[in-house]
Amino acid sequence: MDKGRRELLTAAAATTAAMATSAHGADKFGRDRDWTGNETVTYPEPAFEVIDKRFTGRQGNATLQRIWHGMGNDKALWCEGPVWMGDWGCLLWSDIPNHRVLRWSEDDGHVSVFQTESGYSNGHTRDNQGRLIAMEHDTRRVRRREYDGTWTILADNYEGKKLNAPNDAAVHRDGSVWFTDPGYGILGPYEGHKAEFELPTRVYRFDANTGKLSIIAEGPMRRPNGICFSPDFKRVYVVDTGATDGPYPANIIVFDVVKNGTAVSNAKVFADFKPGFTDGVRCDSDGRVWCGWGWGGPDTNGVRVHAPSGELLAFLHTPEVVANLCFGGTKRNRLFMTGSTSIYAIYVNAVGAALS
Repeated sequence: MDKGRRELLTAAAATTAAMATSAHGADKFGRDRDWTGNETVTYPEPAFEVIDKRFTGRQGNATLQRIWHGMGNDKALWCEGPVWMGDWGCLLWSDIPNHRVLRWSEDDGHVSVFQTESGYSNGHTRDNQGRLIAMEHDTRRVRRREYDGTWTILADNYEGKKLNAPNDAAVHRDGSVWFTDPGYGILGPYEGHKAEFELPTRVYRFDANTGKLSIIAEGPMRRPNGICFSPDFKRVYVVDTGATDGPYPANIIVFDVVKNGTAVSNAKVFADFKPGFTDGVRCDSDGRVWCGWGWGGPDTNGVRVHAPSGELLAFLHTPEVVANLCFGGTKRNRLFMTGSTSIYAIYVNAVGAALS
């Protein structure tokens, strides 16, 4: 046997051995498992790392599942904006670069296209009447889907200047829609189109009763992104993804909600997410903050859970960057995650505080 062929066979054997080792769980967090679900995963879920013994949110006999990963022409490019539609029995989420919203049906796991020409929508939520709220990058607006399927524009400008590219939203108990406007949709054609910023990056409040749009915060976030309220609506958490621009903060800012839910004060850093950064956040009914994480290497891919006081309690490891997440299912105790090109889900011993 010639030397070149021998070296080729040796390399192939090493690769095969490495793949076999991986298939049998070389990664202690199980990220290298067979995600088709054909391989048995031993309880408790190895991906769920409990860091603080106070954490009770891990369901001991539940596994992390990849419930969807598109193939061929159906594959996703970048998933964000999940929202649980309980009355429809489905999960909706954005595949932003493909200009569409996808739908996963709870009854049989079937995935279909819910919306084309989506305005390159990113974040979604539901208002207090259950209507879908969409943040659109390309059209630079916030829209609401009415019961009859028509859409109403809630906001597309502030004092005559176009919004940048609304990103994520949360609904206050008074019905107002709070949303972030970091402008990622106008940085280039992949998630919208190239355009000039006409406004600073901000957090806004849309009053559903009066139709008035007001500024909630302009800073300290460089790029305000994910947003959610605490269960009692006394605090609002806002993600800063300014680290996408360079050596800037990668944290969550928490504000006190004041003036009967119409303003904020006392901004402070809730948690730091370097070397990566977080994106989407949701609170459970106990006030814990669940945060997508990634962009700092494979060991930052997943979901971090923080106590209301800010301490890191647990980390759910995933094989892909998790941008956004939401609680769903009949009891709002199933965590759904947009993992870059896939959708992951796991039942947890926690209940989501909001409709999505």
